This record gives sequence, C-alpha cells and structure tokens, in this order.
Amino acid sequence: MENYNHGMRDTMDGKNMPMTSVSSGKGEEILPDVYNFTNQIVNLCFVGNAEHWVLVDTGMPDSAKTIVEEAEKRFGKGCRPRAIILTHGHFDHVGAVVDLVEKWEVPVYAHEAELLYLTGKLDYPEPDSSVEGGMVAKISRFFPNKAVDLGNHVLALPENGTVPLMPEWKWYHTPGHSPGHISLFREKDHTLIAGDAFVTVRQDVLYKVLVQKKEVHGPPRYFTTDWDLAFTSVKKLESLKPKTAVTGHGSPMAGEELQNGLKELVNKFEQVAVPDHGKFVKGDQNR
Repeated sequence: MENYNHGMRDTMDGKNMPMTSVSSGKGEEILPDVYNFTNQIVNLCFVGNAEHWVLVDTGMPDSAKTIVEEAEKRFGKGCRPRAIILTHGHFDHVGAVVDLVEKWEVPVYAHEAELLYLTGKLDYPEPDSSVEGGMVAKISRFFPNKAVDLGNHVLALPENGTVPLMPEWKWYHTPGHSPGHISLFREKDHTLIAGDAFVTVRQDVLYKVLVQKKEVHGPPRYFTTDWDLAFTSVKKLESLKPKTAVTGHGSPMAGEELQNGLKELVNKFEQVAVPDHGKFVKGDQNR
C-alpha cells in the first residue's frame, strides 16, 4: 500500500458538490459486460465481468465509498478492477480517483495530452460562468479546476489506439472539451463510451440535469475550451455509427434515437452546441 500512497496529492478531497439528479445512485446494465452507474450527475462505467473488469472514469469528489459499494454489488465483495481508464481529468470524472487508486492499487491510463492535469503540473482553466446557458453554467465558477496529482500511477495510453486491459476496445482522441479527451469504441457491437465529447442531456440547464431530459447535445459548455475541435470530435464519433452510447452526462442511448440525434448534432452544431457568447467562443474572448 505504501507504494500506492507515494507521490499522490488529492485536490478533490473535501470538494463534495451538493448536486444530484433523478438517476443518482442508479445502475443499469447496458450490455452484459457494460454497466453504467450514475454518481450524482455524472456517469461511470464498469466494463467486463467479475474475473476481469475495468473502471472508466471515477465520478464526483468524495464518492469512492459509493463507487466501491456499487462495484461490489455487481462483481462481489473485495472485487477490484484491472485498471482505471479516464476519458479526461475534469473534477466530475476524477473525483474519487486518488482514493480508488489507494484502495485498489491499480494503474490509471489517460491520453498523453491530459497527463499535465493528472500529475499536478497544470490546472484546468476556470469554468466559464459567463457562457450562454442555464443555471448550472452560472454556478460553474464554484466547480473545482485544480489538477489532481496521481504521480507515477497514471500512464499514457498507447499511441496505436489500443486500450490496456480492454482488448476489444479502441480509444479515439476527441479533444475540444479538454485537450486530451478520449472516447472508447468497440467495433464488434458498435458500443461507444463517449465521455463528454457529446452528452445526452443539456448539462448547463439545471432543470434538465435534475430530471435528466434526454437529448443529444454538445459537450458541457462551461468547461469546453475549443469549439472547433469539439465539432471535429463529434463528427469523428458520428462517423463510427455507434449503436449504443454511454455519455458522461445523461441517459444511455441506442439505435435510431442515438444515430439520428448525432446526425442532427453534426448538422446543427453551430446553432445548438456552440454558445452565443463565452470566453472560449471565437470572437468573444476579449469581452
């Protein structure tokens, strides 16, 4: 255990955010080996079976106990994943990562461009509470933006697109929401774990977050720093023609609802995803 405590710094400790939705605490088997769990307002995935599973993303701050309990409900007492894969390092996706690494003694993998934010070297830009959007966008100035420090327990994903300990899956670089954001795709059944490259709820509108109103939408506005790259990433994921998708926020989606929603998002990205104003919107940076 000493080895796994060494060199880590948990900037998420004590940063619990009192945010919830009707889906909070609920788990859903999307496929026999893909299980979605909603931790307050964010989704994380258990991929695999009791003998071999991987955790994708680690939820909100101070949620490690909740995540461990859910994993043990699914896989049995004392279970632990082979690894943790992070789609990116924003607070609601790495909230419990240090606590879970200490408990489970497993490696973490992320895109090389995200490692600065996962080794304490660089903080994310502060959330843009001035961005066009609803109440969640307005209160986003209270969201943590400090980098966690996983030390040498986080490793860069292989450049060839393979995912360690997830042999059927490939990772795709889907930046825009963050520089090293990735999404995971399994070709054999066209299953997508999208992270926040796109979501299935309007994440900046409090009412829609609370009731989890289902709609394909662009990445959360208050943290997205490059809308051109975000658009490119959405087009990349739409071209994969996913049949099932779990996103970082909102309900899982499948079939025509998913494919038609993604196609419409691509066709109308400028109108429906890109905010009219905000410090990361082109032409608006100096306002």
